[in-house]
Amino acid sequence: MGEDTDARKINHSFLRDHNYVTEADIISTVEFNHTGELLATGDKGGRVVIFQREPESKNEPYNQGEYNVYSTFQSHEPEFDYLKSLEIEEKINKIKWLPQQNAAHSLLSTNDKTIKLWKITERDKRPEGYNLKDEEGKLKDLSTVTSLQVPVLKPMDLMVEVTPRRIFANGHTYHVNSISVNSDCETYMSADDLRINLWHLAITDRSFNIVDIKPANMEDLTEVITASEFHPHHCNLFVYSSSKGSLRLCDMRASALCDKHSKLYEEPEDPSNRSFFSEIISSVSDVKFSHSGRYMLTRDYLTVKVWDLNMETKPVETYQVHDYLRSKLCSLYENDCIFDKFECAWNGSDSVIMTGAYNNFFRMFDRNTKRDVTLEASRESSKPRAILKPRRVCVGGKRRKDDISVDSLDFTKKILHTAWHPTENIIAIAATNNLYIFQDKVNSEMH
Repeated sequence: MGEDTDARKINHSFLRDHNYVTEADIISTVEFNHTGELLATGDKGGRVVIFQREPESKNEPYNQGEYNVYSTFQSHEPEFDYLKSLEIEEKINKIKWLPQQNAAHSLLSTNDKTIKLWKITERDKRPEGYNLKDEEGKLKDLSTVTSLQVPVLKPMDLMVEVTPRRIFANGHTYHVNSISVNSDCETYMSADDLRINLWHLAITDRSFNIVDIKPANMEDLTEVITASEFHPHHCNLFVYSSSKGSLRLCDMRASALCDKHSKLYEEPEDPSNRSFFSEIISSVSDVKFSHSGRYMLTRDYLTVKVWDLNMETKPVETYQVHDYLRSKLCSLYENDCIFDKFECAWNGSDSVIMTGAYNNFFRMFDRNTKRDVTLEASRESSKPRAILKPRRVCVGGKRRKDDISVDSLDFTKKILHTAWHPTENIIAIAATNNLYIFQDKVNSEMH
């Protein structure tokens, strides 16, 4: 996965007016379904947009793999909690697809408080020839019905229907930061700052509290839950990360309340690197199990780390995302950027990892060759079949022609949300209000 490979990517993007960005249009989550045929995005306006991959065409081979809008719907509306006098934002925090059981697709979407289960179905036929109803659906005068006929199904234009199947409310006091569907396909969990709940997909009026780290006295609070995920194969295992940089692997077979973890993954802090910002930048913003279930990927402010489930003392791999920002932490603290929560993603074979950065840059690290590359999601690279050129950030000294100085990075342009197709080299990048989809057309495997 060097510069020669990455130069062979083509892409297309879904762009809105870049000069006029409304808060509601900012993309807040991106998620492929289990086959990669559908891609869902959620935004701060409570909307979910689903893209569908176009089937392969012999006449237009370049169009194979393109994603076009399939359905758009309003998932959440702004609410007001009268008991606490708090506004509840409509912003979609997370979307998770359920494994497909039949012709319909299902997904979970959540804002800060309420999780909803949506069913997406297609309709391309309509019944005609009712006995008791006319063409407009009104009841006929029964005296005019003199014979019985069998209704028939007639073809119609394809219609995508999205219907809410379940609403899981009142399960969280604090803001929901993650949801994860279990491998048993019957349950899922939702996590907020202090608690993790286990839900059954068919039961909305009660959930089971499996983690509760709320202290008796809130003044004793030292850490919060930042992310959580179920193991991809073992339905009894899940992991959650904390603002102190630690990971806790829990086994639901051990006890009903998993406050006592099975394993604690924590890297001892280097005293020479200790600073005022140490605790802030060590907070884990995202955790993802590898597809194999053997490793965990975590993202903190400056690094991505790969942990082996069998080794708790330290990560097996650490990759610097933007170490050049270490000297800028003071100004990043002042403009609140130091609290940005970046996500991370595995490729389908767990050999390459991806995460976002500032200036609309995103980073890829090849675990086998130890090569890394910085790429940019921009309007220049959004033309069909455009080539993505590797970018380089220059800290000091000699600058090459295309290098960008660390002082000229735009911290308002940040890539927080990324997703990787489950089997192919297709990635989705959310850059503010734009969604970019990049694709490696030459290599089916990333080397």
